Amino acid sequence: MMKWVITLLIGSAVVFGIATGSTAEVSEAFLSESGAAVELALSLTGIICLWNGIMRVAQKSGLTEQLAKLMSPVLGLLFKGLKKGGKAMQYISLNLTANLLGLGNASTPFGLAAMREIEKEEQSSSPEKASHNMIIFTVMNTASLQLVPTTVAALRLSAGSENPMEILPCVWITSAAALTAAILGTKIFRSLYDRRKKQ
Repeated sequence: MMKWVITLLIGSAVVFGIATGSTAEVSEAFLSESGAAVELALSLTGIICLWNGIMRVAQKSGLTEQLAKLMSPVLGLLFKGLKKGGKAMQYISLNLTANLLGLGNASTPFGLAAMREIEKEEQSSSPEKASHNMIIFTVMNTASLQLVPTTVAALRLSAGSENPMEILPCVWITSAAALTAAILGTKIFRSLYDRRKKQ
């Protein structure tokens, strides 16, 4: 899907550049911004590699199991039917931890692994449909609570910000509000769906 969006954006830029007679500016933007994109990718790679390494060490050392146990009282309320110390809970804990640290890219592998483990544990009779636990996890992963917005801070630093972490209070408030609204919305729609199914 994203490839079509990007293609549409580039195509629109070229068409409007020709229509307005500013093809030189469009060509210059292509060249300069391509270089800037590579620089940005390289600056983010170091941070993501560092935290991916830390997460891998945590997994190998058994810290993830302890983390899953620590988070199990809260996660147990949200994810009904999953084993407290199971692999699904471990990967969910890792994913949420990565999101808490603002590492959206680093959390993706843990999210995919968590989905696979949830499917294994639940042994759904209709694998083409997402279970309630899968939906809750997707919502929590998308509207994640962030304590340290590492990626955003790195972007601000690369853009020349003198104090890239000054956005912390705003990030805490907005991410907490988004996560709360997302979970409440999911629970409300789930209860409405169950009620309609019983009728």
